[in-house]
Amino acid sequence: MSAERYPHLKVNDAEVYDLIQQQTTYEQTTLKMIASESYASYEVLEACGSVFTNKYCEGYPGARYYEGNEVTDQLENLARERGKQLFGAEHINVQPYSGSPANQAVYRAILKPGDKVMGMPVSEGGHLTHGWKVSFSGMDYVQIPYGPDPITGKLDMNRVREIALQERPKMIWAGTSAYPHILNYSEFADIAKEIDAYLVADIAHINALIIAGVHPSPVPYCDIVSSTAHKMLRGPRAGFLLSKIEDRYQSKYFPTSKFNLAQRIDRAVFPGLQGGPHMHIIAGMATAFKFALSDEFKAYGQQIVKNAKALAAALMDRGYELAGGGTDTHLLILDFRKKEFTGKDASKALAKCGIIGNFNMVPGDTRSPFVTSGVRLGTPSLTSMGMKENEMQKVADWIDRVCCHINNIDEIAPTIRQEIADFCRQFKAPGMSE
Repeated sequence: MSAERYPHLKVNDAEVYDLIQQQTTYEQTTLKMIASESYASYEVLEACGSVFTNKYCEGYPGARYYEGNEVTDQLENLARERGKQLFGAEHINVQPYSGSPANQAVYRAILKPGDKVMGMPVSEGGHLTHGWKVSFSGMDYVQIPYGPDPITGKLDMNRVREIALQERPKMIWAGTSAYPHILNYSEFADIAKEIDAYLVADIAHINALIIAGVHPSPVPYCDIVSSTAHKMLRGPRAGFLLSKIEDRYQSKYFPTSKFNLAQRIDRAVFPGLQGGPHMHIIAGMATAFKFALSDEFKAYGQQIVKNAKALAAALMDRGYELAGGGTDTHLLILDFRKKEFTGKDASKALAKCGIIGNFNMVPGDTRSPFVTSGVRLGTPSLTSMGMKENEMQKVADWIDRVCCHINNIDEIAPTIRQEIADFCRQFKAPGMSE
């Protein structure tokens, strides 16, 4: 990245400027394999740094609590229209500050404290906001857990149905953050309909795969769909909510309400949980949505899965076990339950060598969540840099070398770290390399 990109910062705050340069170099010279990360484009970064940072505009287009929002109304409407077109949704709210606040708005729109919520626990591959005990979702609501079979690592939808019929939750989450297989939204919808439960999909991890047509869309089946704009969508750090306009359960759960489902979601976001929206971030989201509508983006989403499958096959060929036996998505989880070292040991050793992932629990894990038996790795960032199947073979070789030398990692780390840095410099990271 050229110094001219931040000329004022360089002169007036050299400390922050230097940290930006350090992080840029780090991201250009490591294999960025955290499954929830990618690279925002120059266009997104420019939009997020625009004068829209300056404007307060509490409310929604046409109904603001501040004057001077004629242009911001146009911007938010632009983001809305692009988002609805991208996912084929009836309604969209682009104001949530991130994914967790978006999910919190879902709860506020359709549940009451103490209601039962069926979701996948973090330890099984779900997200904090799907009912985990340390989150508001587990503190304020009753979690009914479901998860993959500890032997196969895959969901048994018959078992999911049995739990739902027994517990009869008011809402079911169909979403994960560490599950490498495709979700069957049609079966989830049948289960939810059978017990009169709202079905909510969390697609923060897989939105690009849905856009690319390599993962089914939940929009036709779900009452609400939650997502983020960062991760593989390559936009700003923000959340958004898609939904039906009308509420199929309004007469049962909200018989006296004058607000439909879309209106209750909007009211839950503002004024229920947030004040003024971050219009500079919504500008970046609109820009990300535009790129996501392109054929280039669809090819990128398809290549993410090809790369993940190639990496999974290469690792299994080298004798490694993967949770769920492989992957159908953007991520895979190395399963070290039979190893003496832990997932945390492996993730730290990989990071020393320039392979950045995270330690992660696997189905049936008996180790503590603070050390785990797995390592989660994703391919969105590598794909964003232009890497394909052949490069995944090299990545698998480096992972293998690290895992084979965990006990003397400090001796070999400098060599592998330099090899990976030299390798990464052959590619261009969006938003960093001209």
